[in-house]
Amino acid sequence: MTGNFLSYIGWTVATLLPIINPISAAGMLIGITGQLTTVERNRQITMACIYMTGILLAFLLAGVLIMDLFGISIPGLRIAGGMIVAFLGFRMLFPQENALDTDSDIEARQKMDISFTPLAMPGLSGPGSIALVITMSTTVQQSGALSTTMTYVVISIGIVITAIIIWFCLRAAGLLNRVLGANGIAAMSRIMGFLMVCIGVQFVINGIQDLLHDPDFWPASFPPAASDTH
Repeated sequence: MTGNFLSYIGWTVATLLPIINPISAAGMLIGITGQLTTVERNRQITMACIYMTGILLAFLLAGVLIMDLFGISIPGLRIAGGMIVAFLGFRMLFPQENALDTDSDIEARQKMDISFTPLAMPGLSGPGSIALVITMSTTVQQSGALSTTMTYVVISIGIVITAIIIWFCLRAAGLLNRVLGANGIAAMSRIMGFLMVCIGVQFVINGIQDLLHDPDFWPASFPPAASDTH
């Protein structure tokens, strides 16, 4: 039980980090907080990590209710979540040249609180991480390795640990920028994007496998009964 508990915590952290991409978030932070003092920037980072944790925990707890309300199946959720994750990974692998904000946009944001938008959402807790949290909870529950309550506890702990790691990464954003430079950050972002594509494709594969093994998916006459083949 303890082994499953720790392994699923590690799995949650290892899966969320490429999706959230703290290196890319650090680059965005440097770009939109250039005129802020160190104290103010650190306060924005702390609040953004708190908001991110609250958003992901809310979707973790309400995700199953949302699925029941809209009649979404587990295979469908896994396939859709995998497609979103893969799409975001492709965007990181092949960024658009015009995706950067203009100087006027950056100056306007510097006068506002950027901890919730754009830093926490969609920067840290975007559609990819939200879909991933819901998908992970259903995956663990379906595996039967942990009870429903323990599943929520394990993934919640993983979310909190991920938020702490991201907090340290963002606090070191200035040092990261000096060490890696613009080209280094772009390269690391593409590596994260490749990992996201791999994770997304794997989720789609798992969803298709679950769909093919779901007896409700096939017509009642398929596959043919043994007596029908003679």
